[in-house]
Amino acid sequence: MATGDHHSAYLARARAALTAEGRARVEGLLGQLAEAARADGRVVAFAAARRAEVAVGRVDLEPSARLTEQEVDTLLGGFLRIRDQEPRDDVADWANAVVALLEDELAELKGEGRG
Repeated sequence: MATGDHHSAYLARARAALTAEGRARVEGLLGQLAEAARADGRVVAFAAARRAEVAVGRVDLEPSARLTEQEVDTLLGGFLRIRDQEPRDDVADWANAVVALLEDELAELKGEGRG
């Protein structure tokens, strides 16, 4: 199994493990992300994709394919903070799954020289 596939499965499991309170917390965090990044359509699209995952239970990795290295790096920093500071275990695990995907994307971007 490819690393991306493994991390996609991890994200799906983490999303499924969110409690109702955890889903509400994630929704709030993603709302804050979208508001803070409102000038960057790709980052807002990334937040919207994560919201859709939580709301309807699907994993949609397409928006990250268009992110620049700088955008991925910024998102990675934010999700690392959520993972490290979030008191809810289910939300921290979900953030860690997003971190794993972003780390893969960043490594790919650096390998391609995009960004």
